[in-house]
Amino acid sequence: MPDDFDAYREALVVETATEWPEEYDDWEPAQRQQLEQRLHDQPDQAAHLEYVRTHTGFCRKIIVTSEDVERLE
Repeated sequence: MPDDFDAYREALVVETATEWPEEYDDWEPAQRQQLEQRLHDQPDQAAHLEYVRTHTGFCRKIIVTSEDVERLE
């Protein structure tokens, strides 16, 4: 279940992760990296955002959706 954007947890994000669905496996790594960067630059706009607790803070995990791809392409 996705989390809502949380400014408090954002201040404690120490790492990021991006999970891609299989339908984007044929994308070039550079294309995926560019979209990942744009997603993490605007995490409040991500369709599926999760905060995963780590020992030192939080990991912001974004699961890419077709809505995200349409919005950012």
